[in-house]
Amino acid sequence: MAVTVIGIDGGPLPEGAAEVLNSAELIVGAPPHLRVHAPEGVRTVELGSFGPALSALSALTAEETGVVLASGDPGFFGAVRALRDKGVRCTVLPALSSVQRLLAGMGRSWEDASVVSARIGGLHRALNICRARSTVVVLTGGDTGPAQLASGLRGWRRTMIVGEDLGGEHERVTTIDPDEAAERNWFEPNIVCCVDDPDAVPGRSWHSGGEPTPPERWALPEDEFSHREGTVTTSEVRALALARLAPRPGSLVWDVGAGSGSVAVECARMGAACVAVESDEAQVVRLVSNAAAHGVDVRVEEGAAPAVLRGLAKPDSVFVGIDDAEVLTACAHAGARRVVLASHTLDRIAANRDVLRNAGYHVEGVQLFANRMVTSEEDVSGLAAGEPVVLLSAELPNGDAV
Repeated sequence: MAVTVIGIDGGPLPEGAAEVLNSAELIVGAPPHLRVHAPEGVRTVELGSFGPALSALSALTAEETGVVLASGDPGFFGAVRALRDKGVRCTVLPALSSVQRLLAGMGRSWEDASVVSARIGGLHRALNICRARSTVVVLTGGDTGPAQLASGLRGWRRTMIVGEDLGGEHERVTTIDPDEAAERNWFEPNIVCCVDDPDAVPGRSWHSGGEPTPPERWALPEDEFSHREGTVTTSEVRALALARLAPRPGSLVWDVGAGSGSVAVECARMGAACVAVESDEAQVVRLVSNAAAHGVDVRVEEGAAPAVLRGLAKPDSVFVGIDDAEVLTACAHAGARRVVLASHTLDRIAANRDVLRNAGYHVEGVQLFANRMVTSEEDVSGLAAGEPVVLLSAELPNGDAV
């Protein structure tokens, strides 16, 4: 059998498509596509659930030909993957994808844009990519439309560009802020571009989707952060904390009692969306400066925990930099899969462990102290002892990965 996948974007069919359609024994597609493009008398299968369509295509004989009509570029979050997964080899005649249409309508280059499918990955992950990255295109659908995205972006400095029915008779492109977008009804199909600055010109890039993660360097030296002496998490402690927090694209990390924000900044550099909670005004200024210096977007919530935690989006991981029972209890019940606590207080280890255990976590702990090499004026090397830190790491058993 020979199967050809033809992309449809509202304009003329791709070159060669008419000949393929006229010679096909079977055409698969959505009802609107079949009505317009399927020749009369050809057997058709409506593309609702993909299962029956795949069965019909797989049943074709070696001499028969089939066609799949799909929107846009079928190789981009489209039908091609499902066909290949079932062993159906195919030829593709692509059309313009909705992503190309939207960014072209915006008059913007898009090699820096991350593209995510909320239909496949879910609203939670799509939101966290939008919170973490400066330019994100979201393929919407079902319960993950512009209004749902907008509700989750309230409080984040973002602008939404919504493309409705691109290539169709109801085509419209709207630039809107999340508060207003959340209250509107949107025509389907639609697609959303989420940006931190709609007027910004992206820098020249070598890697589609922005800089890759993880970064080239992590657990950065303390002197790469503006900080009040003695109030920055050391690089050794930060290295283990990052390993336990598992920050990555699609996840949301809280840094509670963030101080100068070194943990939040490092998590953001690894692609996670980050909220830093800090009550000290001077530290907030440092935090904002550090995020800007490292080119990441960290949302800052100025105020005292646990009160300020109420209303924040559910985290995947929480770093707690305050050894306070009430704060730890609130963080342990925030719904995160992972909680990491850094403490200098040995007599609170058992109590902190019990708070986390009582919230359903499996808890491990380690005391870290690093003896760093120092060199005297006489060029003699020695070791200088650092202050010990107890790191408790807690993880929900059998938690679903993000």
